Order: sequence, then C-alpha cells, then structure tokens
Amino acid sequence: MEHTIAAISTPMGAGGIGIIRLSGETARAVADKVFRSVSGKTIEQASGYTALYGHIMKGERVVDEAVALVFAAPKSYTGEDVVELSCHGGAAVLRETLRLTLEAGARPAGAGEFTKRAFLNGKMELTQAEAVMDIIHAKGDQAARAAVAAHEGALAKRLNTMKDTLVNTAAWLAAWADFPEEEIPEVEPAALQERLAPVTKDIARLLATFDSGRIMREGVETAIVGCPNVGKSTLMNLLCGHESSIVTHIAGTTRDVVSEEILLGDLRLHLNDTAGIRETDDTVEQFGVQRAKDRLATAELIFAVFDGSRPLTDDDKELLTLCKDRKAVAVLNKSDLPRKTDEQVIRSYIPRVAVLSAKEGAGVDELQHHVEELLSLTDFDSDCGMLMNERQRDCAMQVQKCLQECEDALQMGLTLDAVGVSLDGALDALMELSGERVTEEVADQIFHQFCVGK
Repeated sequence: MEHTIAAISTPMGAGGIGIIRLSGETARAVADKVFRSVSGKTIEQASGYTALYGHIMKGERVVDEAVALVFAAPKSYTGEDVVELSCHGGAAVLRETLRLTLEAGARPAGAGEFTKRAFLNGKMELTQAEAVMDIIHAKGDQAARAAVAAHEGALAKRLNTMKDTLVNTAAWLAAWADFPEEEIPEVEPAALQERLAPVTKDIARLLATFDSGRIMREGVETAIVGCPNVGKSTLMNLLCGHESSIVTHIAGTTRDVVSEEILLGDLRLHLNDTAGIRETDDTVEQFGVQRAKDRLATAELIFAVFDGSRPLTDDDKELLTLCKDRKAVAVLNKSDLPRKTDEQVIRSYIPRVAVLSAKEGAGVDELQHHVEELLSLTDFDSDCGMLMNERQRDCAMQVQKCLQECEDALQMGLTLDAVGVSLDGALDALMELSGERVTEEVADQIFHQFCVGK
C-alpha cells in the first residue's frame, strides 16, 4: 500500500486561498483527524466530487475555516483517494495545517510525487505528465498553449500512431520469419520501406519542432550591442517597459551587462544591455567592452543597434563584421531624426533591419516581426504536439537512428533479421519516449524536477 502523502500545493505567501493536498488510501481518514465540518458529516462519509465546509482543528482549537474537496479513487488526479483542504492563504496557517496532517499519519510528499502517482496509476502518459511543469512555468500564451496541448495528449497521439505502425510491421516481419508454413504474405524490402516511410518522415518532423518549442518555452538569450550613444539602453528600457538601464548623453555610461527578462509579443527574451563597443584607454570601460563582446559571442539572438542619424563609423563596421552570419537584427535607431546612415551597407552584413525610434517608442512591431521570422516562429503551431525537453529529443533521435539503420540494411540487401533488430530498437526508443518502458531511475529523475505539491 502506498503511504498517504501531503503537501502545500499553492505558492507560499499572502493569498485568498491556500491548498493542502493529500493522496493515498488513508487520505480521507487523515483529513478527518484535522477537519470538522459544520454539518457533522465526515470526509469518510462524503462521496467523490463533493465539498464540505468546516474548520481545521487542533484538538478543540480552531486553526482556520476551510473547505474540504473530496475526489474518490480512481476518478482523481492521482488515481487514489484525494482530499484538498482549502483554507486562507497565509503561510502560518498553511504550515500548521500541513503539520497537523503529518501528525495525523500522512508523510511529506516528494517533488512531483502527486503527478508521478498519476503516471504510475495510468492516469496520464509520461509526455502528458512532463507537460505539467511546462504549464506551470509557461510565460507566454504560445508556450502555455503548447504545454496544454501536450498535457491533453497531442504528442502522445502522434507517438501512438507511429508506435502502431512499428508494432504491426515488427509483427508482420516476425510472423513471416517464424511461421513459414502459414499463408503469410512474403516480406518484400520495397513493401517494408513503404511501411516505415511515414514513421521516418513524422519523427523527422517531430525533431524539427524541438528548437521552436524550446525557444517558446525557455526564451532566447539576447544581446543588445552597439557603439556608445546609439540608443542601446533606451531600447532596453523601451522593451522592458521601465527604466532598467541608465541613459545619459555621456559615452560609456553603461560599464557592465544589465539583464532583464521580457516578452516581445509572445516570445520570452533574456535581454542583456551591454557596454558600448569602441576602442578606449579607460581601463574600467575596457572590461565592459570585453564583456559586451563576450556576450555577443554567446548570444542566441543579437540586436545590433546603430544611430541612423549619423554615418557609419569604424567601430560600427567592426560590429557589423562581428555580427555577420549570426542570428541578428540590425536596429537602425533614431528614426525621429534625419537619416544619414547607409542602410545598404548594414544589410550586406545583417539582412534584417528594423527602423525605429527607441526614444519615441516607435517601430517595436517591426522588430518583433523580424525576430519571429529569424527564429522561424511565424508558422509555429502550438497545438500540433511537439518535443518539450532533452529526454524526449534524445529518445526521438534514437528512433530516427534505428529507422535509418533499417533503411541502410534494406538498401544493402542484408537479411531481414538485421532489419528486425533495428526495428525493435526503434520501437524500444519510441516506447521509452512515451513512458511505456521507462525505468524507475528515469522516472525518478523526471519527477524530481517538479515542485513539491504537484
């Protein structure tokens, strides 16, 4: 029998409601020891999907008023009896209520243990369980939609379609090899290739979703770079919506990297405003310039800022060289002033140019459009079911590798036994991806990343 677990399932801090969740065979009995309904009805007597109003009690002392929600096994989140005690969201009340449930016989839940029990009890597949934390951590609408789609089974459905094809193909291959006396259609290499082709294409499409999904989920490391006084810090403040960087007319004001996390449309950017890149004799500023170059070298996305009201300088041209062939958008700033910059020279190094005025707040939509196109997000389909983490990607790559081995064996005219070995390898990797053959060690590692209470 699994021990009944309990945890605070809402963030600690002042709030209207705080929830203590219990799950396990004795969840009702434990909850009855700390909760007393005003009607006199016990939680043990309550049917599933009902609520009781009453109080959290420590002996005869009232700790707080509360509502007890009862979910009967197997129709609950974990598949076990679940009780949720909703009281006021004060940290002291929540801690005392949790302590009372532990004294009444529950044990503290481990990280992700509620969702782990849901997975082990067949309430959801592993990819659906993994999506839970993506829903919790989603910062943008697209990331949230992708996580919800995964939790609803979008990825699981794609995997099941591929798995059915591989299982049927492996069964056909095994039956033909093991029962030659039966009237089983002969396995022809061309027919085998035809069966495997849709899976090969779909796993390739699935792998292609990973980078876009990762970007929407985790955000993009972005460096704002440029020479002094081109408007980098003003752009930083415009995108942040508040004064994050100090702005003055004095060249070299920014000496260190200033970092903020913002949403550009629906895309999360980890913005880094850097020191102006130029030759300088100032020792402190030299450190800032080097840090700017280091951040430029490691950034996934670059906003290279130029002053559109002046001709390009030698320092500007050095920056263009550093940004060539990188994922960069040139920001031609100060559009509110007469244009003196040769835009074509900039485009020869950085094809995407956004013209804006950071001071006036104009042109951000154009910048956003360039970023979405550069990162291939314009056709992002959050509902299609995509790979959401490195574990899933590694499994999908193993499936692709084994299917390529099948293709190579058929092309080389090897025996169908060799094809069967690679086919079994692809099936094993696919079932590891879905969680049907996941080891306990891997499962523990996955759910250990969850927050306690979920």
